[in-house]
Amino acid sequence: MQQLSEHGRRPGVGGMEPRREQNMRLKRERIFRVASDLLRTRGFSAVTTQEVSAAAGVAAGTLFRYAATKSELLLMVYNEALRSSIDEGAARAASTPDPSAAVFARLCPLVAAAAREPENSAAYQRELLFGPHDAKFRAEGMALILTLEKSLSDTLRRAAPTLSDEEARVAGSSLFAVTHLAIARMTASDTPEADAIDDLRRQVTHIVTGVLHHTPAARSAAREEMKETRQ
Repeated sequence: MQQLSEHGRRPGVGGMEPRREQNMRLKRERIFRVASDLLRTRGFSAVTTQEVSAAAGVAAGTLFRYAATKSELLLMVYNEALRSSIDEGAARAASTPDPSAAVFARLCPLVAAAAREPENSAAYQRELLFGPHDAKFRAEGMALILTLEKSLSDTLRRAAPTLSDEEARVAGSSLFAVTHLAIARMTASDTPEADAIDDLRRQVTHIVTGVLHHTPAARSAAREEMKETRQ
């Protein structure tokens, strides 16, 4: 059975993979696997790039061609964790018709994943927010977040077709922002995972309810109801 890469794709499907590309891919996958194991067992602060290169069996210069710094290694590994959490949330939301519950279903796996590895999750958030703008893996992580925000916006648009593109975009960004803060509070303090998830559920409900009740159609219906009440 052909080995899967960290993106879950089978390399070389549909033709022979050139030897040079195969060697590069195998080195990258080996570096990814070693970095992932070390980060998860020891934590971001304790791991060094020298340890990763030695355990992966590559020279330091070779490692830097794939990830120039320890922060890049962290982003490389946890971008895949973020991707997995997003996929899990999408699967949960697919069978959830209520818009608030569907949005929460998309976001809950992110908080649950962060709770399992608080130190690495805090470091990952920091690198996404403040890392170099030209860093490859930071750009990859930000693209994942933008895709997640769009999926949240699309969920709201399906529930309220009259919602404008800009209103949906802002709402999607707001929903991810409260998720980011929920993770930050949990990883920076002793906030229990259950409390963080419960707070997230309430905040999601407030935002989604507010957005859906302030669409043009909802405002028009409210005005008509007020007129009828006065008559």
